[in-house]
Amino acid sequence: MRYLILALLLSCSMAYAEKTAVLGGGCFWCVEAMYQTVPGIDKVVSGYAGGTTENPSYEEVCTGRTGHAEVVQISYDPEKISYEKIIDLFWKAHDPTTLNRQGADSGTQYRSIILYQTEEEKQIAEKSKAVAQKDFKSSIVTEIAPLKAFYPAETYHQDFFKNNPNNPYNRAVTAPKVEKFEKAQQHQ
Repeated sequence: MRYLILALLLSCSMAYAEKTAVLGGGCFWCVEAMYQTVPGIDKVVSGYAGGTTENPSYEEVCTGRTGHAEVVQISYDPEKISYEKIIDLFWKAHDPTTLNRQGADSGTQYRSIILYQTEEEKQIAEKSKAVAQKDFKSSIVTEIAPLKAFYPAETYHQDFFKNNPNNPYNRAVTAPKVEKFEKAQQHQ
């Protein structure tokens, strides 16, 4: 009987098959904070992907020699938000026309990147990119590549904006980006 109750509780808590999306649009603190405001998104984890070094550290990624970008892994409920919507919001979360740069942050680790896990995700990303291009004067330089591995960033990077609202970078950069992103969501 205990096992039956436990099985029922587990099935209720797993009412949907959680999905993930992996995106990079500059500093992961900013991208994480923006996507944490989106309904249907359950969890956002800052990390590294798109490179060749296994289990890189922040210090290694900052050198630009690992090939990794600062990214976020977004866990979402597909019954509440689609992958397509997450990608459509991506173009509002950063400037996808600047190569290896977002604001004062520069280097390959800050590149604009969508890392797909299926052929369907690749097609959605490419179609969304083509549609988004009309909103930009310069060409979108976002890399669309297969996800080979995602490495979570160090613990102190997780929920950085929430945990450090008075950090100078958060006050000067992250907070205005989050505010702009929230307004963009309301106009969709």
